[in-house]
Amino acid sequence: MSGAWDGIEEFVSVARASSFTGAARSFGASVTHMSRSVSRLEARLGSQLFHRTTRSLSLTEAGRHFFETGSRLIAERDDAIAAMTASSSPRGHLRITCSYTLGEQFIGPILRGYAQEYPEIAITCDLDNDVVDLIRDGYDLAIRTGHLEDSRLVATRVASRAMATVASPAYLAEHGVPLRIGDLKAHACLMGSNSLWQFARGETFRPEGRWKANSGIMVLEAALEGMGLCQLPRFYAAPHLRSGALREVLSAECPEDEPIWAVYPRPKHLSPKVSTLVERLRSELQGRLNGEDLPSSPLTG
Repeated sequence: MSGAWDGIEEFVSVARASSFTGAARSFGASVTHMSRSVSRLEARLGSQLFHRTTRSLSLTEAGRHFFETGSRLIAERDDAIAAMTASSSPRGHLRITCSYTLGEQFIGPILRGYAQEYPEIAITCDLDNDVVDLIRDGYDLAIRTGHLEDSRLVATRVASRAMATVASPAYLAEHGVPLRIGDLKAHACLMGSNSLWQFARGETFRPEGRWKANSGIMVLEAALEGMGLCQLPRFYAAPHLRSGALREVLSAECPEDEPIWAVYPRPKHLSPKVSTLVERLRSELQGRLNGEDLPSSPLTG
């Protein structure tokens, strides 16, 4: 790159790696090149972009602002080039983020098939139960559920997930079967990330109990061992409901299915690598969530 672009890609790489050495490695250049490029960019902008010490490297306030702008400029440039060659196969590096269980059990197999079909695509999938900033962190796509708030993003509904309230037969035999939502007050509740359980007609229940984990698998395992009731996306419990290891309760009070979205920064709809994958997700994800062509569950062997 030359002219106005000088140093922008190097700066973004260093900011993402929080290290000149790590950025040089991923950029395919020397540390000296990265350092000089960023210094020339700072001189041209008239602003210091990094706080530098012998032990740490962090963005200044100006650096944080320019990082978001620079990341967006690079992404828009790459997408504009890709859009001009939309008739060719998707290509380039595709960065995706989604939650652990959804990614491992359902998104992963779709991505593997996609990568095998399009050999010029390189995929990085980061699993994270926290909501990350797609623009700041340079992601092309995220898979998210529920209500979306970031107006900078485009959301395409690719599937939906049902919720189920379940317990083991042994637990229900000992403690009784709740027949109404209010009956849950008398039960041991196994709590996940959601502070409220959702039911039909907008009713909610705030669970209380001795077990809480931000992992659906850990909550499910506790239910399988008879420790109490839990509410989880049905795909967690489906194989165990079929085997009889779990029973569903309050099935008449199930809430409406929750949408699952493919979310991407606004310019990304121009990119064949993103639009093609979104269509793949729309055609395959719901079937996998419903139990069609599912990979083996880590809890079912």
